[in-house]
Amino acid sequence: MFKNFYLLIAFFLISLSATAQQINFLGEQNMLIDTSQLAKPTSVTHSIDVHFNALAFLDNREYKAFIPRSRTYSGTRTELDFGFNVDSMNMFIVGSNAIHEFGAQPYFLNAVPVAYYHFQNSKWMFNAGEFPREGLIDDYPRAMLNDTLMYYRPNVEGLYAAYHSEHFWQSGWIDWLSRQTDTQREEFLFGSEGKYTPNTDGPFYVRDYFLEEHDAGAAILLPNDHIFDNAALEVRLGLNFSHKTVLDSLSFEAGNLSSFLRERGVTGWQARNGFVFSAYAGYHRFGVFDEFYRGQGSIIYYGDSFYEKSFYNRLDLSWTPFLSGRVKGQFIASFHFSPDHFNDNQEVFRITYDLGRKTLAKFKDDN
Repeated sequence: MFKNFYLLIAFFLISLSATAQQINFLGEQNMLIDTSQLAKPTSVTHSIDVHFNALAFLDNREYKAFIPRSRTYSGTRTELDFGFNVDSMNMFIVGSNAIHEFGAQPYFLNAVPVAYYHFQNSKWMFNAGEFPREGLIDDYPRAMLNDTLMYYRPNVEGLYAAYHSEHFWQSGWIDWLSRQTDTQREEFLFGSEGKYTPNTDGPFYVRDYFLEEHDAGAAILLPNDHIFDNAALEVRLGLNFSHKTVLDSLSFEAGNLSSFLRERGVTGWQARNGFVFSAYAGYHRFGVFDEFYRGQGSIIYYGDSFYEKSFYNRLDLSWTPFLSGRVKGQFIASFHFSPDHFNDNQEVFRITYDLGRKTLAKFKDDN
């Protein structure tokens, strides 16, 4: 596990060195320029911007297969932050992300800080600090990261790096869940995901997802307490026929989900595998999504519990009545089929608003 961790850290260091700005050496003709011209101070323009994002959700789950999860999640989450743009590639962002559950006391369940450094150029992106997972680590399969994280853990606390090219992109990240104290366990997640499209005009692509959770004991160890390592890997082959039929979106994916678990000093690695197939079709504001899983029940702590079953099928019917500018409101009716339980269901309404980044002020800094 630590080999994987060190490889991930090396990935981040390489990304930083790769994103450093190139030093342009003076050619022979430039050496003839008067040195007094080179000594002139240059003016750098900075800016301060603001960003606002809001989510309201009502998520009702009627699960007989998992009674403890048969409940209603509801509330609002708001995020406000301010950014200081050092230049076109580097910026610092600070703010807060708060959640209120309908009917709860006190009013805010919690408010977490948003504070991170952000770098981006044409190929690389890098974040360090506490930053939103939305748009970065929000499209993992539910079997690996369950969909309640968007409600109750909207931020990543750690590092994120991503590389993009015409045919390929890959990201790596680490998310610190719990800092070790005398009574709290040391716990963090790290992972990677990517996509390869050999022909940008063709339908075929390959997706990969990996994550691992390291769960160690508190500084003062309890009797019979051990370190747990829990990992998952999913590789999918996909076909995307969007805008190539009468439908707006049409895609298919199939692959293998592998999960791994060990309790150090007690057990070796346990491994489980299963086949996954999914299909999505969208037309105007309507969508249909179906995912089928068959195999050994997965063992992924942060994944959706339904994938612990040997058989699972999920059908989502969606309608997006509100889609205007930066506002999106969507209804989703989900039907869950697992052994001995064929009438579990879920009804969801979510509405989101994203202001984007708006410039508040610009100023120059003379170097």
